[in-house]
Amino acid sequence: MPLSLGIAVASGAPILAGLVAAVVGAVVAGLLGGSKLQVSGPAAGLTVIVAELVNTYGWQVTTLITAGAGVLQIVFGLTKLSRFAQAIPPAVVHGMLAGIGATIALGQLNVVLGGEAQTGGVASITALPGAIANLSLPALLLGGLVIAIMLGWSRLPSKVTVVPAALIAIVAATVVSLGFTDVARVELGGSLLDALSLPSLPESNWGGVLFGMLTVALIASVESLLSAVAIERMKPGTRTDTDRELLGQGAANTVSGMIGGLPITGVIVRSAANVKAGAETRASTVLHGVWIALFAIVLIGVIELIPMAALAGLLVMMGIGLIKPVDIRTARAHGELAIYAVTLAGVVFLNLLEGVVAGLVLAGLMLLWRAVRSRPHLEQAADGSCELVIEGSLSFLAVPRLSRELNAVPRGTDVTVRLVTDYLDHAAYDHLLAWKARHEGTGGTVVVIEPDEARRSAATAPGARFLTWGEWQSRNAEQTASEPLMAGVAAYHENTCDAIRPTMSELANGQAPSAMMISCADSRVLPHVITHSGPGDVFTVQNVGNLACGPGTAAAVEFATSALNVPLVAVCGHSGCGAMKGLRSGAAGTEGALGTWLLEARPVLRAFETGHPVAEAAAQDGFEETDQLAMVNVALQMEMLRAQDSGAEVMGMFYDIRTARVLVLDEEAQRFVDVRPDDEAVGSGLDKIAAGHGHGITAAARRILKV
Repeated sequence: MPLSLGIAVASGAPILAGLVAAVVGAVVAGLLGGSKLQVSGPAAGLTVIVAELVNTYGWQVTTLITAGAGVLQIVFGLTKLSRFAQAIPPAVVHGMLAGIGATIALGQLNVVLGGEAQTGGVASITALPGAIANLSLPALLLGGLVIAIMLGWSRLPSKVTVVPAALIAIVAATVVSLGFTDVARVELGGSLLDALSLPSLPESNWGGVLFGMLTVALIASVESLLSAVAIERMKPGTRTDTDRELLGQGAANTVSGMIGGLPITGVIVRSAANVKAGAETRASTVLHGVWIALFAIVLIGVIELIPMAALAGLLVMMGIGLIKPVDIRTARAHGELAIYAVTLAGVVFLNLLEGVVAGLVLAGLMLLWRAVRSRPHLEQAADGSCELVIEGSLSFLAVPRLSRELNAVPRGTDVTVRLVTDYLDHAAYDHLLAWKARHEGTGGTVVVIEPDEARRSAATAPGARFLTWGEWQSRNAEQTASEPLMAGVAAYHENTCDAIRPTMSELANGQAPSAMMISCADSRVLPHVITHSGPGDVFTVQNVGNLACGPGTAAAVEFATSALNVPLVAVCGHSGCGAMKGLRSGAAGTEGALGTWLLEARPVLRAFETGHPVAEAAAQDGFEETDQLAMVNVALQMEMLRAQDSGAEVMGMFYDIRTARVLVLDEEAQRFVDVRPDDEAVGSGLDKIAAGHGHGITAAARRILKV
């Protein structure tokens, strides 16, 4: 209720219009929308434009614009246009919201100081000196109290912060305000039912009215869809039908406009509170509206005790909340900070529409600049040959720069042109082929490697190596901590997701792995890579030092062998193990979780120091002491697993990172051996492993070894 009242005040609308919109948004959009947990109502993101509409056309015509915007949203939903609304650059949307937030905060700051609310950023800034000169201490005290509570509430214990900060802040400020007699308070002018009214037709300027409908419809739609996406992230497993969401939002806006309410959007503040409270169904959003209607009818006298300065303080915090540091960091990481800043400044110093248009224009210009600015660079080898690497988008706009690099190639040299491009148009390619013909006429050779061919040749060329996503992402120096990983996720969805979906669908109801592997928590050790296995094949556990002890690993072994009936458990150590280095340096028993964990491996160190035969064999094979210790560790972890008497066969493996070979422990010889698929030793060794076991051990072990 405080949020709804505050937004109505900031919009220059009748204060009860905020409560009408809150009730209609919660009930109508809650029942009909495509996001079952999203709570809709009056939103701060529309206050600036609603205030402009009220000033230009009056309140009754503004309600007509709201109803018309709702009809347009219904059309958007029926024609499935939600995907186009999502195509607006995030930097423009976030800059728009930040500009709206700055405008709200500046305008309501005047009220906190005891002045009058302003509707535009420039007007608010201009009025600040006068408000400071005529400062009202009661207004400053009440507004400051709300701001202080809002700022400090999140630092309190979680049991306390279950109650919304806005509610506590308004109640506290209202109680304090009872000690003052000259404080402006909320004036509802009647009950919620008295606020219901029909819209009026404009006397002129229908073009402006229609444009206002389109503007409100677009902004409300984008904000609602953004809020729905945020709720999906907060509540994994929830899905939003975006077209249905537009239908629900459109119906809510149509009803709200027809009975005298503010425009409605999905509101992330209300929706987040709904999710955090444990909401599971649409009933939570609908009951939210029912409670507001009940309170607005029964508790009118209580609402009219709220001081206007308290609502202003609440709105200042709401406005500041729309300026999110994470949005600024994201825009900077993607090279779109200028778009964000221009949009924000345009909304504050011009108006909302002009600010958004300025941001979109700049986004288009930056896209054009990136298209023009391909990145060709010439590299000359010691033998005199050249390689021209061309990155980025290669279109006709980039031909001048490409031509400059091509002309720098010495006559008669052998050249490889490598196209690492995401777009190549006919004009640029034709120019490249024409140059190729001219250069070959000078006695040189030209090999053009196109993107698909480049990927194929990279894997087969002499000296070729596998590049991790960390290496190919490292070209981007300015990236957030999560960006390389998320780029890998995006590549998975683009290249792998569709191919693996049928397999995952079959595994959705359960797993039946043929083996379990306990390996080290080292980023270089990839169990599914070194066993050439896929989803559902190998049950894996990774911990520091590939230890079989500890409650976590023991529980995993019990689950794998009893619940999943895994017939084979393999322990895999690796070369250059950091845990083994720490064990040798005396880290076991030191402060911290790592030192405590390594205490479990002290028997391994004692066995190594007393001359374990596995260590002696490893030394003869040329392995250094840390790797010898890692091999002894594997042997002892196997003994611990057998002591658990799980019924599964146990196997030891060692991954030599430098050679990328997998070695297997021959327990009879107490030596790790290099096993190849065509070795006869594989078959005989597996027969020894399987001796005395009649539950398919040979097949399981053969699978994990012979792949």
